Amino acid sequence: MSATLDLLCQLIARPSVTPEDAGCQPLIAQRLAPLGFSAEPLSRNGTTNLWLRRGTDRPVVVLAGHTDVVPPGPREAWQSDPFMPTVRDGYLYGRGAADMKASLAAFVVAVEEFLCRHPTHRGSIALLLTSDEEGPATDGTTAVVEALRARGEVIDYALVGEPTSVEQLGDTIKNGRRGSLSGRLTVRGVQGHVAYPQRARNPVHDLAPALAQLVGEIWDQGDTNFPPTTFQVSNIHAGTGAGNVIPGVCVVDFNFRFAPTSPAPRLQERVEAILRAHRLDYELRWTVGAEPFVTPAGDLVDALRRAIVQTTGVEPVLSTTGGTSDGRFLATICPQVVEFGPLNASIHQVNEHIAVADLEPLKDIYRRTLEILLALPRA
Repeated sequence: MSATLDLLCQLIARPSVTPEDAGCQPLIAQRLAPLGFSAEPLSRNGTTNLWLRRGTDRPVVVLAGHTDVVPPGPREAWQSDPFMPTVRDGYLYGRGAADMKASLAAFVVAVEEFLCRHPTHRGSIALLLTSDEEGPATDGTTAVVEALRARGEVIDYALVGEPTSVEQLGDTIKNGRRGSLSGRLTVRGVQGHVAYPQRARNPVHDLAPALAQLVGEIWDQGDTNFPPTTFQVSNIHAGTGAGNVIPGVCVVDFNFRFAPTSPAPRLQERVEAILRAHRLDYELRWTVGAEPFVTPAGDLVDALRRAIVQTTGVEPVLSTTGGTSDGRFLATICPQVVEFGPLNASIHQVNEHIAVADLEPLKDIYRRTLEILLALPRA
């Protein structure tokens, strides 16, 4: 069993369902302590956060990730216990195998190998770990970022170990993410009997033309880094449960994944202009879950790309698609943030798994990235 596989099995065996850490972070801290890493807990409101750092010089390279996992779902749906790591047919099964305990194990072993080969490297290495990425993400990485900002601690490069690969290890680097804007729209009508519609006003009927316009709207064309902004309805609720009652209220939840070409205030203005044009009696509450960010080609993107090509022979593509990640918090204090990790096909699913054959290459990619940034002569 490789060092990476062994550590990954130890992490999976700890049932760290968000926001629990279940001992994952102390295990990693204990592993890195002999290498000179100081461990600083930065926990908040029941979320376990840990800042591990070795060195005081720049550049500072941060390896960031989360120890929490989503709930496994029904045990009987799994072929083996989700918290008992099991190898079958060349795959390791267990909750968190791909998202993202494989990356954490690879981070640790990559750092160990890097320091063995380059004990006098330049700069500093840090690990940022949280148990609140799969949950509301209000007391995790954002809390650590606030603490670092308050004391003026600088980060030059941040590599987040999210599972980004699609068809084969190394094919995709996330060099940014779209923003997330959510809205809860409440349209008011007048409740009544379905047989006497003249005495009521149906908010579903009032809303329908406006909703059709919102669904059909082209918000932007995106840009060279981002796909076009998208609008999706996630929930519609109206009625009392009785089939003969016209509802008095209709509530709609929706979400934008937006490119920088359509910032959140502009989207809000456009939506409300459409609602006003349809003369709706409404209330609308907005939540900005994330602002978009992008890391253009530069030292970090180049180092990671070179490491992937050297290890796998695969030429990665840069992408900003997908959901949000903790990269959005790091981007507020770090000029270069990217995400890279194993295949994401089974994440959050029953029987989550990772190919055992991908673990050593993943670790090697992380180690080589550190070497290019902190040990090899500058090109």
